Amino acid sequence: MHILSIGLSHTSAPLNLRERINFGEDQIRASLSRLSCGHLSGNMAEMVILSTCNRIEIYAVSSQEIYSELEIFLSETRGINRDEFIPHLYHHKDVDTARHLFNIAAGLDSLVVGEPQILGQVTRALELARGQNTAGPLLNRLFQSAIHAGKRARTETAISRNPASVSSLAASLSERVVHHIAEAQIVILGAGEMAELAVEALRKRGANRILVVNRTLERAHALALRWDAQAATFENLDTALTSADILIASTGAPHTLISHKMVTDAMTQRAARPLVLIDIAVPRDIDPETANIPRVRLYDMDSLNAQLEHSLAERMAEIPQVKSILEEELTKFEDYLKSLEMLPIIADIHQQAETIRQAELDKTFRRLPDLTEAERARIKAMSQALVKKILQTPTHRLRAEAACPHAPEYAIVARTLFGLQNDG
Repeated sequence: MHILSIGLSHTSAPLNLRERINFGEDQIRASLSRLSCGHLSGNMAEMVILSTCNRIEIYAVSSQEIYSELEIFLSETRGINRDEFIPHLYHHKDVDTARHLFNIAAGLDSLVVGEPQILGQVTRALELARGQNTAGPLLNRLFQSAIHAGKRARTETAISRNPASVSSLAASLSERVVHHIAEAQIVILGAGEMAELAVEALRKRGANRILVVNRTLERAHALALRWDAQAATFENLDTALTSADILIASTGAPHTLISHKMVTDAMTQRAARPLVLIDIAVPRDIDPETANIPRVRLYDMDSLNAQLEHSLAERMAEIPQVKSILEEELTKFEDYLKSLEMLPIIADIHQQAETIRQAELDKTFRRLPDLTEAERARIKAMSQALVKKILQTPTHRLRAEAACPHAPEYAIVARTLFGLQNDG
C-alpha cells in the first residue's frame, strides 16, 4: 500500500486560487463521506483532508499511485476545473509524504515559521477523518507520528518562542502603521480563534479601543468580555468602518463582507483620516479593489508575507535542531512502514504453526479417547504455549530485521526455512 498526498499552499499557489479550493469543516465531512459510502475508487482505502488558510492537502492510502483520481476528487468536490490548479499542485508518496507532513506539523512549512495553530489544525484534520471512518491504521499512525514530532519540535526548541502568528503579525503591523496605538480605534471583524489571537496581541501592544464585530452578538460579546473590548454585530459594520483607524478581518464567511462601496462611503465621512485594512481571512473578507481607494491601505495574507522577515531570525536559527528531531521521528515511522512488509510472513508462519498444532492435537485426542475435559484443556493449553514460545524469538527477530537494508533477503530466507509459498 502507498501513502499518497497532493496539495497546494502559499508556496505554490496564489491566494485567489487557495480561497476557491479551501474546505470548510462541513465540506470536509461531506467530501470524506464519498469514500466511506463507497463512491470513490476501490483502490482508495483511507483519506484525510487538511485545509487551512494557507494550504489544501489530501492524504490517501491506496494500492496504486492514484494521483489522477485524487485530482479528480479535488476538482469535483470544489467545483474547479483541474487545469486551473494542476500547475500549482505538488505530489508526495510514502516516506516523502511523511516528511512533508512532519514539516507541516512542526511549523517549518507555514507562512510564519513555527506558528502554533497548524499543529491543532493537523490534529483536527485527523479527528474529522476519524469521524467519517476514513482514517485507517496507516493514516492514523502517520498523523499521530506527525503530531508527536510537532510537539517535540515546540517543546525541545525555540521554534515557537515569541509567537509570530499571522494574527500577531497583523497586530505588529497595526502598531507600526499607527504610532499611537493606545489612541487608535481598532475594529476586529470576526470572533474566532484568529480574532482572539489578534485581540490578545493588540492588548499586549497597548491597544485600548477595540471593537469586536461579529455575525452573532453573543460570540462578539464573549470575546469582548475576555479582553475588555466593545461588541457589535454586522448591522453596525458601516458605522464601525467610519470610526476605525485599523480594521482586522478574520471571519469564516464564504464571501467578502466589506465591499468597495462600503469603504468608499466610509471614507467620505472621515475627512483626511486614513484607514488601514488587514485581511487575514481565507476566503478574503475584504474586496481587493478597496486598495485603490485614496487614503486606504490594504494588506491581505499574501502581502503580509513580505512583513515577516524581520521577526523570524530567532526561529530560523532553530530550524536545524527541529529538522534533527523530525529526522529521528521520520526514522521511527520508516521502521514502522518496513515492519508492515514483514507482517504477512509472520502471519503465515503463525498460521502454519497453528494448522500443525491443531492437526497434532486432534491426532492426540483420537489416540487418547478417555481423557477428561480438564485433561484435554490442559493439553490444548500446553500445545498453545509451546507454539508461542517456539515462535517468539523468530517473530521478534523478523520484526527487528524488517527495518534493516537486508530485509528482502531475510524475508526470502524465512519463507524458505518455514516452507512457505512465496507471495511474489
